[in-house]
Amino acid sequence: MLFGVWWLFSLLPLWVHYRISDCIYYIIYYIMRYRRGIVRKNLTESFPEKSEEEIVKIEKDFYSWFCDYLVESVKMFSMSEKQMRRRMVFENVEEVNAALQKGQSCAIYLGHYCNWEMVTSLQLWVGDNGHCGQIYHPLEDKVFDNLFNYMRSRLGNLNIPMSETIRQIIKAKQAGEKLVIGFIADQVPFWNNIHYWTDFLHHDTPVLSGSERVARKVDMACFYLDMRRVKRGYYAGEFKLISYKPKEEEEFYITEQYFRALEKTIQRQPPYWLWTHNRWKRTREEWLKIIDPETHKMKTT
Repeated sequence: MLFGVWWLFSLLPLWVHYRISDCIYYIIYYIMRYRRGIVRKNLTESFPEKSEEEIVKIEKDFYSWFCDYLVESVKMFSMSEKQMRRRMVFENVEEVNAALQKGQSCAIYLGHYCNWEMVTSLQLWVGDNGHCGQIYHPLEDKVFDNLFNYMRSRLGNLNIPMSETIRQIIKAKQAGEKLVIGFIADQVPFWNNIHYWTDFLHHDTPVLSGSERVARKVDMACFYLDMRRVKRGYYAGEFKLISYKPKEEEEFYITEQYFRALEKTIQRQPPYWLWTHNRWKRTREEWLKIIDPETHKMKTT
C-alpha cells in the first residue's frame, strides 16, 4: 500500500513537488525547528570566519535544499532514464570507463552531499563496461528499506549491505566481474571502527577507513566524485582520480585525500551537505578512554 501511494505521488510533475518542498521547508524550519541546534552548531564551528548573517543564510539554504532532496528522492521512483540523465550529469566518466576496460574495478568516494541518491543513475553512463552498486546500511524499518532498495536499484545498480561488502566484492572479482562501487564514507564510525583521525572542517574528526581497506584488498581504482548543484533539480559530478594503485599508497592515504577533497566541495557550496547529522559527537578524549589505540579493542573495566 505504501509503495503504491509513493509511486502515485512520484507521478506528479516536478514543479508540483517543489511547491510541496517550499511548504515543507516552512514547517520544518520555522515550526518544527528540526535539528536547528545541531545545524547551527555544526555550521558555526565549521566556518568560524563567517558572520552570523552568513551562517543563517547558509542554514536557510540548507533546509530549503534538504526539502528539495526529499521530494526529488520520491520523484526518482518514476523518473525516466532520459530525465535522469539530464538532471544528474557525470563528468570525466571516461576515466572510470577506461579503468574498467582495462579490467580494474573502481571505488567511488562521495559524501552526503547534493542529491546522493541520484548517483545511482551512474549505470546509465557506465553501460556494459561494468556493474555499478553502492554500499548501504539496511534500515530497521523493513518497509522503508524495501522502498529505498527499489529506488536505488531500478536503473540497474546493485545494493550491497555493509556487512557483506568484502564478500560480495571478492566474489565478483573471482567471477571476473568489474564493479563500480560507491562508498559514502562521511558517517560517524562506531568506537571500535575508529582507526584514523583527521582535521575536517576545523574539527578533530574520527573517520571511516574500511572502504580504503576494501579498495586496497582488491586493488580498485579510487576516484572522488566532486558533486555540485547546478540549479534546482540539476546536479553534476566530476570524477577525480585519487589512485590507480591503492595497494602501493601509504596507509590512510586514500582516506585522507577523500576528506581533503570533500572539505573543498563543502566549502565551495556549503548548504548542500547533510548538516543535520551529528557528525562530531565522538571525541578523541572519549575514544582513548574506551578503546585501546594499540589493539583498537574495547578496554576492559
